[in-house]
Amino acid sequence: MTHQQANEYLGRIGFSGKLIPGPATLKEMQKKHLLQVPFENLDIHIGREIVLDPERLFKKVITNKRGGFCYELNLLFNELLCLAGFETRLVSARVTDGSGGFGDEFDHMAIIVTINGNEYLSDVGFGEFTFAPLIILTGEKQIDERGEFVIEKYDEEHLIVRKKKDDSYEDQYIFSLTGRSPQEFEGMCRYHQTSPESHFTRKKLCSLPFDGGRITLTGDSLKLTKESVTTETPLNGSEEFSRLLKEKFGIVL
Repeated sequence: MTHQQANEYLGRIGFSGKLIPGPATLKEMQKKHLLQVPFENLDIHIGREIVLDPERLFKKVITNKRGGFCYELNLLFNELLCLAGFETRLVSARVTDGSGGFGDEFDHMAIIVTINGNEYLSDVGFGEFTFAPLIILTGEKQIDERGEFVIEKYDEEHLIVRKKKDDSYEDQYIFSLTGRSPQEFEGMCRYHQTSPESHFTRKKLCSLPFDGGRITLTGDSLKLTKESVTTETPLNGSEEFSRLLKEKFGIVL
């Protein structure tokens, strides 16, 4: 990523502060990214292959003002963080399947950022998650604008991040601290674009948080959550989907 591209990227997410590689800058960059760049899987449903090439991703997400899923968004955000002077590495995560198990290795891509000897989990590609990076301290309850989270030891290789719901914590994903190359994620990136077993191939999705809520458009409904109240409106076909995609997210396919 060039400095000119970095400036375009920062303009895309609305960041105008100084790029001082510290916790406050990382926190602001992550939140602004989440508020401006949608989590979406639309290319999968219109037959456009997603390739983990930073130049192609830059054109899609920054120049064309699109969104993407984890491999795209976290890979691109990691490029920006590196240029800004942060020490980072990509890590593999495995998302909960809702029944006590987890996806395969490289099921999800996340970022570890090291600042002054402390490690932070940064993630702009996991839908409803934290606005702020999570410091990697096991057993430490962390209060974020999007809820309460805790990172704990899962096994000898993995940590697990959990989010509080009511009086208990729900699994989000397990992750290792081992640095990975983008190429190691290519197989699972293809899987999530092509396999009928992948939830990304089953329904088109575009989702964006805002302070106090989230708006989500799928192939059959528009869901708005604001101050814990959710309203869901059924859609009347593909034309309405396209209209709402442009109106609510500024995306034209």
